[in-house]
Amino acid sequence: MAAPNNNRFTGGGGSLSSTSPGGGSSSLISQLIQHSSMKNILALFFLPVALPYLMYKFIIAFRKRYGLKMRRLEGKVVVITGASSGIGESLAKVMYANGCRLILAARRVEELERVKAELVRSKTQYGTVYMPAVVQLDLGDLKSMEAKSLEILEIYGFVDILINNAGMSYRGTILETNIDVDQRVMMVNYFGPLALTKNLAHSMVERQCGRVVFISSVQGKIAIPYSFSLLSDDRSSYTASKHALQALADSLRAELTDLGIKVTVISPGYVKTHLSMNAVTGTGHNYGRMDAATASGHSPDYVAARTLRAILGGETDVVICSLMPRIAIFLRNLCPEVFFWVMANRARKDSVG
Repeated sequence: MAAPNNNRFTGGGGSLSSTSPGGGSSSLISQLIQHSSMKNILALFFLPVALPYLMYKFIIAFRKRYGLKMRRLEGKVVVITGASSGIGESLAKVMYANGCRLILAARRVEELERVKAELVRSKTQYGTVYMPAVVQLDLGDLKSMEAKSLEILEIYGFVDILINNAGMSYRGTILETNIDVDQRVMMVNYFGPLALTKNLAHSMVERQCGRVVFISSVQGKIAIPYSFSLLSDDRSSYTASKHALQALADSLRAELTDLGIKVTVISPGYVKTHLSMNAVTGTGHNYGRMDAATASGHSPDYVAARTLRAILGGETDVVICSLMPRIAIFLRNLCPEVFFWVMANRARKDSVG
């Protein structure tokens, strides 16, 4: 009779077992050792290759997220109105640092030359440096807009980014404000930017690319009376002009989307600038003082940096403010009757007190 075979395979999945006497599982252990050794060998072989590859992928992702995005602005022709101080000056600094070809516009040429000189002395992130151009521009002089637009276009032949930053502030109530003050505020804050945008955007349409940026205000989203906790004085005409600017931007965005032109609105809350110092009252006199809330607001550099991020990220509507104004905006859009009730009660208390 044939001798029994003590080595056999058992188990459904073809699992290997050995019943040979004196350490019959040696063949299984030996296969496991060989398999483990092979894995170690493969790991040792691929590790020197994998680590540099992973590092390379990380660097590419980082550059794509930050560096390459910044370089997209290099050589872009950027027009900044109100570039002589405040947010406009800060915008000039961040745009120049990113290699843009700047056209600085404002009423005060001597201040523009100061900003230009400071930019030239500063360093850019990239190799090429472009000398900023200076254009005297008064947004309140609507008749000069066409000639000034041509002067701007003659510098480089086109505009990539137009930042409508210039504006004027105001303090006063609706019924006590002279109508010529209302007209002046609306001219500088709305009709001037509108005329400049109309003239310069045509060069963007021809090239099928470009971006228009409006520096608006939280008050372009909500109207607040008197000294409500968000504001220090009534700014009815200013608020009206910023609401008009917001509506202009929304309409323009819809019209130009298919033409490759983007529109961005930046709506800051309080910003620590001299805007309130230069504000006019309802009688047309200079306001001449800085509000406490304005003095504690965001820095112009912060607003400029956030604007840069919005341009790079393709954002359309950015609000820069604390929690309370955000809640007010939310109420105005979602529960307008509640918002109006709160504002009416606030105005009633202030008029009595």
